[in-house]
Amino acid sequence: MEQKKTVVVTGFEPFGEHAVNASWVAVQELKKLGLGPAVNLHVTEVPVEYEAVQNLLPSLWDQYKPQLVVHVGVSGMATTVTLEKCGQNQGYSRPDNCHSCPKSGCCVEGGPDCIDSAIDMDLVCKSVNNSDLGVSISVSEDAGRYLCDYTYYVSLYLGKGRSAFVHVPPLGKPYSAEQLAQALRAVILKMLDLLEHSTEVQHCQHSH
Repeated sequence: MEQKKTVVVTGFEPFGEHAVNASWVAVQELKKLGLGPAVNLHVTEVPVEYEAVQNLLPSLWDQYKPQLVVHVGVSGMATTVTLEKCGQNQGYSRPDNCHSCPKSGCCVEGGPDCIDSAIDMDLVCKSVNNSDLGVSISVSEDAGRYLCDYTYYVSLYLGKGRSAFVHVPPLGKPYSAEQLAQALRAVILKMLDLLEHSTEVQHCQHSH
């Protein structure tokens, strides 16, 4: 019998103008949908705090030993479900919910400037856009140098590239929580499929 895969999906707590964080609402909806009988899905809410991320992420990787960790964040500028290709190590000066930011301005001192996901986001995007989901998917190479980008980099570093970051638009702009959850489900199942066929981690090839 094939062993079940383990996937951890995170959303963020409210911050700034996002009194309700669409990412966590969508992740809770995804939990109701599930990822099918072959996948153990664990979801968790991430504080919008750099230090909390540094403490939480290693424990998620250690505790669940997941095949894949997918972080979901909200972007007020997004109008599509956006797949982030890479995480950046430096440039973190925007204060978090506790009004603090990393002293060094980076995620992992001495880490590479940029880490690419082991997953080909262009392929995931194309595949899901070709299905009749009714939710538009796009890709991005800049996760924004705030908690989203920070979380993504730390997770890519810990998980040797077996991590993904998905930005979702605020609720109702234009998608409902249910639609976002359906999109996340489709995207994550495709990512798992691709991960089975690739194990190499690449450092960033493109110029920023």
